[in-house]
Amino acid sequence: MAEHPPFEGTDFQVRVWNALKEIPRGETRTYTEIAVQIGHPNSARAVANACAKNPYPPIVPCHRVVRRDGGLGGYSGVGGVETKRRLLSEEGVSITFTRSN
Repeated sequence: MAEHPPFEGTDFQVRVWNALKEIPRGETRTYTEIAVQIGHPNSARAVANACAKNPYPPIVPCHRVVRRDGGLGGYSGVGGVETKRRLLSEEGVSITFTRSN
């Protein structure tokens, strides 16, 4: 995985971004799963907001985080959700959710 400069963000954001780096290629996690992983189980929306502020997509793989209902959620990297869909597809992740993707 490519390296990036040190993170500059809130403590919460940095915890989220570090958790994202642990998601293996070809796998996804939900915003809720990341919230639980970092010790803030009721903060799925805050996790989504931290993903949106990820300074190094796709090096820090926020594209691997999806909604609990299977929807893609957003993607702040170049190309938006279509790039997220492409990155996941390239990693072998099947996207089956179609409503509001």
